[in-house]
Amino acid sequence: MTHCIALHSYKGGTGKTTIAANIAAILVKSGKKVALLDLDIYAPSLHNYFKLTPKKYINDFLDNNADLNETIIDVAESLNDKKLQPGKFYAGFSNPNRDAIFKFEISNGPEYWKKQFRKLVFLREQMITKMDMDYIIIDTSPGIRHWSINALSIADKLILTMKMDDLDIEGTKKLLYDIYTTFVKFGAISYILLNRISGYCIPVTLINDTDEKINTIHERAVKTGNSTIKMQNPKTVLEGLEVTGVKYLTPLPCYCDIQFSSREFLTVVNNPNHPFSKNLQIIIDEIIKDNL
Repeated sequence: MTHCIALHSYKGGTGKTTIAANIAAILVKSGKKVALLDLDIYAPSLHNYFKLTPKKYINDFLDNNADLNETIIDVAESLNDKKLQPGKFYAGFSNPNRDAIFKFEISNGPEYWKKQFRKLVFLREQMITKMDMDYIIIDTSPGIRHWSINALSIADKLILTMKMDDLDIEGTKKLLYDIYTTFVKFGAISYILLNRISGYCIPVTLINDTDEKINTIHERAVKTGNSTIKMQNPKTVLEGLEVTGVKYLTPLPCYCDIQFSSREFLTVVNNPNHPFSKNLQIIIDEIIKDNL
């Protein structure tokens, strides 16, 4: 059985692209066959994250100008990265060119968006039947737009990422009540993932220190409660949202060495002992439990 997981947010800057790529990588390392799709059609970024330029984009597939094997490429093979074994890692990228993005900005009627939805369903089914994927991970456009809703509609699990600022909290509440209650009603499992919450930051002077030392500092801070800023409790801020059917995932503290890095790249692969990697594994375990 293929599991399709979409990461979404009310607004940009919540870290969903980083989380999506790292979730995919953890599943690959565990031996799964995984496809990571960039359906953030208005601001695609996964091609930059992997430093890869495909011959064909998802846009080409949706316009009937590309086959599946031209659109979904083998990331591990392209990167020649043996650390991504024993699983298989594929990705599909959206076209970042201006004309391709503007095409989706043109006002279109309901029939156009129904057609695009059917094409997305076809893409998902092709990856399931022809490629036998274990997981399809989707990075979506933030907010409430036709393309975002279409991308969420082909997933069976939805992860709503957010930060703990007032704008994001209020916007997330609106998304949950206006959109996610419908998805839950029709069988999708929805989660809230708070990212970059206050509670732990690696001091700047230690950013270039050893993984072992950084990990020790983090563990000591958690055990003693002496982290940089006391952990915020997401359930206190989002109290009452349980009525929407949403579940809470383990929150991710703010890791300054990742947030302010010039290029975070698959931390779970290159630094598996980092607290971020360990917490993300906990999150995946929480999601997989709902498969049982």
